[in-house]
Amino acid sequence: MMDRESDGHPQCPDHQDEALTQSGEVPGGHTSRSESANDGQLACVKCHASQGIQLRASGPSPGGPGGISRKLWSLMQEEKISINRLIARCEDTLCQLGEYRGQLGDWKTHHLQLQDRLNGLVEQNMSAMRLLDQEDASVAEMTTRGQEEKTHLHATLGSLDTPTTENEAITATNRTKQCKMKVEDCIQRSREIFPDATTVQFSVKVQETIRMALEMMTTEAGVITAVPVHLGDSDSTIMEKVGKITGGISLKQLTVEDLRRMRAPVRRLVETGLVLAVQEDQDGRRSARITLQDGQLCLHPLLPQPPPTHAHTLKYEDVVEASSSTLAFLDLKWAGSTRGRVTIQLTLDTGLARQFMLLCTGELGHSYTGTKLLWVWNKGQPEEWVVGGDYESNDGEGGASLLPDLKAEYESSGAAGAVFSRWGLWPARSAQFVIITRDCAEGGPLWPCVFGEVVSGLEVVRAAANHSEVTEVTVANCGVVLTL
Repeated sequence: MMDRESDGHPQCPDHQDEALTQSGEVPGGHTSRSESANDGQLACVKCHASQGIQLRASGPSPGGPGGISRKLWSLMQEEKISINRLIARCEDTLCQLGEYRGQLGDWKTHHLQLQDRLNGLVEQNMSAMRLLDQEDASVAEMTTRGQEEKTHLHATLGSLDTPTTENEAITATNRTKQCKMKVEDCIQRSREIFPDATTVQFSVKVQETIRMALEMMTTEAGVITAVPVHLGDSDSTIMEKVGKITGGISLKQLTVEDLRRMRAPVRRLVETGLVLAVQEDQDGRRSARITLQDGQLCLHPLLPQPPPTHAHTLKYEDVVEASSSTLAFLDLKWAGSTRGRVTIQLTLDTGLARQFMLLCTGELGHSYTGTKLLWVWNKGQPEEWVVGGDYESNDGEGGASLLPDLKAEYESSGAAGAVFSRWGLWPARSAQFVIITRDCAEGGPLWPCVFGEVVSGLEVVRAAANHSEVTEVTVANCGVVLTL
C-alpha cells in the first residue's frame, strides 16, 4: 500500500481514521490513489478552516501565465519598469548629446569664420608690409639721388673757387645753376611724393585693428590656457556643464538679465557682434543687432533676415519691454566714411517722438537707415538747420506718418540742438525732421512741434551742414540706446 503523504499533502492525524472510513478502505483492502488523496485533502481543508488557517492551493500560484509564480512574475514586472526607465534616460542622454553636438558644430562654424577674419587680417598685414616695402624702396632711391646731388653741390661749391678767367667763371656759374636746379627738383619731388598718404593710413589702420584684436585675448605669456572648472555632481545635464564652463552663455538663447549683468563673456559676444534681437511675425523673421558703444548698449533697426547660425539671440519683445530708454541715435556718413553719432533725447509722451523712435528701430518695416539729408537753411549763419527723414522717396516729397494720431502738447524752440518736425503734423510728411545747428538770433523765430534734443554729436550735424553738398550726407545707421 502507498504512503498517504506521497502526493505532497500530509493528512492531519485527527482526521486520518475518518478519511479511511469515508474512503471505504480497510486494512488489507485496496482503494485508488486519487480517491484517497482527494478525500484526505477535504479532511485537511476542514481542519485548517476550523483552526482559522488559510490553505494555500497546491501547484503553481496564479501570479502569471504559463504557471509562473507570483514572485517571479513580480520580479519580471520590476525589470520591465527598470528597462523602461533606462530607455528614457538613454533617450534623454542622446538628446543632450545631440544638443551638445549642435553646439560644437556652431563653435566650429564660428572658429572657421574667425579664421577667415584672421586670415583677412593677416592678408591685410602682408599688404601693408608690401606697401611699406615699396615706400621704403622709393625713399631709398630718393635718398641715393639726394646724396648724389648733395655731392655734386659740394663739388660745384668748390669749383667756384678755382676759375681764373672770365670764361671759366661763366662755365662754373652755369654748372652751378644746373646743379642747383637738380637739387631743388630733388627736394621738391621728395616733398610732393612723401609720405604716401594711402600707405601710411593703411598701415596705421591695420596696426590698430590687429593690436585691438590682440589686446582682447586673455593670454598669459602669449599662450591661451584653460582654467580648471568644478562641474558639480553628475546629475547636471551636459549643456548645464557647458554653461558652467563658458559662464552660462553656451546656448544661443540669452536673456535680458545676461545683458543687464554684462559679465565678461557676454560683453565679448556683444563687442564681436554676435548678439541679436529676433522678432517673428506674419511677415517672417527679422533680426536687429545689439552693439556696445561708449559703454552703452545700442539696438539697431530690424532687418528682414534671420540671424547668423553662430549668433546668440533674444526675443525682440523682451528687449524692448525691458528697456525704458528715451534715447535714439543717427550715424551720419559722407565722403565714404561714417563721421560720427548723433544722440537725441526724445519726449516720448508725444506722437512725433514715438514715430521717430519707430523709424530708428524699424519695428513697422521702415527706418531712417539709408536716408539722406535734404536741405540746409541759413548755412553758416544763425538759425542754421538741416532737414532729413524722407524714408519713402528720399527727395523731400515723402515721409508719411506711421501713427494715426500725432497730436500732443509740443514745445517751441530756436536753440541749437532742438529737433522738430519740418511739416508739423501733416500726415503726408510728418516723418521729416529738422535739427537746429546754430541758435536763432535774439528775437528770432521759435519753431513749433519740437519733440527732441541733441544731447551729443551736434558738432557732427554742423560738420554735415558745412559739407559742400548736404545731399551726400546719409544716415548710415540708426537705432535706440537701451536702458536695461
